[in-house]
Amino acid sequence: MRAGGLVLMPTETVYGLAADAANPRAVAAVYAAKGRPSFNPLIAHVADVATARRIAVFDARAEALAAAFWPGPLTLVLPVADGEAVCDLARAGLDTVAVRAPGHPLAHALLAAVGRPVVAPSANRSGRPSPTTFADAVEETGDAAAAALDGGPCAVGLESTVVALLDKARLLRPGAVTRAEIEAVVGPLADAEADAKRSPGRLARHYAPNAPVRLGVAEPAPGEAWLSFGPGGRGPWNLSPTGDLAEAAANLFAYLRAADRTNPAGIAVAPIPDDGLGEAINDRLKRAAGFVG
Repeated sequence: MRAGGLVLMPTETVYGLAADAANPRAVAAVYAAKGRPSFNPLIAHVADVATARRIAVFDARAEALAAAFWPGPLTLVLPVADGEAVCDLARAGLDTVAVRAPGHPLAHALLAAVGRPVVAPSANRSGRPSPTTFADAVEETGDAAAAALDGGPCAVGLESTVVALLDKARLLRPGAVTRAEIEAVVGPLADAEADAKRSPGRLARHYAPNAPVRLGVAEPAPGEAWLSFGPGGRGPWNLSPTGDLAEAAANLFAYLRAADRTNPAGIAVAPIPDDGLGEAINDRLKRAAGFVG
């Protein structure tokens, strides 16, 4: 990685395609491997809060959230402090930087060994469902990687929550750290749109399988694959037979991929409650269906 190579890296959220955040050529290689629009900023992953403070300006709110949720699935968007440690290309030319300290032990070990911030967007081709298993990560972008770390299935299964702390605190992307948990630390969250461009994962069509996706469906149509939810759900892809939102989040991308491999006429998804972690699940599903701008 120090020489500019890319590495498939497990995190607790999804597998990432990792590169030295300071190396514009390596970052460009990540964009190329993913086919990712260069206006979409990348998250700088760090081993600890001390490293994060060197690349971003922390205020009291950032300190409180890092203390509460790091290492873990929370990304903070903050004013940039060191524009060389996370290059301009990785920040999409913005004066802010998105930073998080992942909780997966292999990710932490790699970050500690590299000794510098690392970009690691999800290891899928742009717009595709994020890989939550080693095999899916290798299938998607393995050809671009100089090395790959197998950390087993991702425990969370959804990309990190993204919170901007600029003027007001804003939830830019929901995730496993819920809106209620964040507001318990920093108070009410403002509307996201003012800072929306500063977050990854906000394209209108994102996380999408090849088959069209229908949401909130009580019964699948003939030829559709069925992602059910809760007791009584039929088929091989029940996101959670017990109605557990954490289990549904962990299964979501893997089941979208598995259903898509059957070449269905479409993928029908059962209604998912919108409270707690359900907000993040529904955000990803809406983007998979192309409903969110």
